[in-house]
Amino acid sequence: METKQTVTEWANDHLGLTLAITKRLHEEQTPFQHIEIVETEQYGRLLILDGVFQTSVKDEWTYHEMIAHVPLMMHPHPERVLIIGGGDGGVAREVCRHECVKQVDLCDIDGRVIELSKEYFPTISKVLLDPPKKLHVHVGDGIAFAAAVKDFYDVIIIDCSDPIGPGEGLFTREFYKSAKAALREDGLIVQQTESPIVQQKTVHDVFAAMCDVFPIVRMYFSHVPIYPECMHSFMIGSKKYDPLTAKVREDGPQPMKYYNKNIQKSCFALPNFIKDLIYKGKYSF
Repeated sequence: METKQTVTEWANDHLGLTLAITKRLHEEQTPFQHIEIVETEQYGRLLILDGVFQTSVKDEWTYHEMIAHVPLMMHPHPERVLIIGGGDGGVAREVCRHECVKQVDLCDIDGRVIELSKEYFPTISKVLLDPPKKLHVHVGDGIAFAAAVKDFYDVIIIDCSDPIGPGEGLFTREFYKSAKAALREDGLIVQQTESPIVQQKTVHDVFAAMCDVFPIVRMYFSHVPIYPECMHSFMIGSKKYDPLTAKVREDGPQPMKYYNKNIQKSCFALPNFIKDLIYKGKYSF
C-alpha cells in the first residue's frame, strides 16, 4: 500500500486535521513567520503559516465571503474600509465588489505573503494582480497603521492569523481601543476569532475584551472546512448598528457561494453552548 504524503495542523495536543498532499510547492522562513504552500487532494492548493492552515482554493469563499459581506451589508453606507492582514487578497477581493466602497486599505505585515499569493493563488489574489484604483496595499504593522488614523474608516476587518506571533497584538483591548478611534461615529470592526469548540478561551477572551471597548458586540459563525472542527467564529464590535436589528442593504454584489440575506441574520443565531461560553464563561470542551 502506497504511503501518501500528508500535512497536519494541530489544534491542540489531542486534535489535528491531516490532509493528503500531492506536491510541496514552496517553503520559506520570513522575518515574521514560516510559509508553506502545498497541493492537497481534498482542497487543492493550500497556504500554511506557522503550521496553521490559512486558506485553500476550494473552500476559501466559506471564510472570505462571511468576514467581508456580513459587516459590509449591515452598514448602510460603507465607503472606507481597512483590512489588517489578508495578504492573500481574498478579503480585499470581496470588499472591492461593493460599489459603495470608495477606498480600501490593506495592511499586511509580511510582504512575502502578498507576493507568494499573487504567484500561487491567482483566483484568491486576483484583485491584487489587477488592483482597482480604490485599493491601496501597504506592507507594515497593521496595529501602527490603525493607530495613526482617527475617525476615518467605516469598517475595519481583521483577517489575521492565530493570536500568536505577528497576530498576537490584534487580540488585545489596547488594539480595540485604537481601532475604535480609527472608526467613524457609526463604524464597526470585525475579527476572525477562532473555533468556538477547540479554542474556547480565545473566543471568550476576545468577546470580553471587545465588550470593554464597544457598546455593541455580537458573535457569528461560518463553516470553514480547513479550520478546526469546521465551525469558525467572528466577532463584530459596533459603535451604533446592532447586527441583530440592522437593516440589510439591498445593493450587495452577486453572485455568492456562501453568503445570502438569510445567512446575514441566521449566522448570529448562536447555539446554547456558545451563549454560555461568551456570556457566562462556561467551557464545554
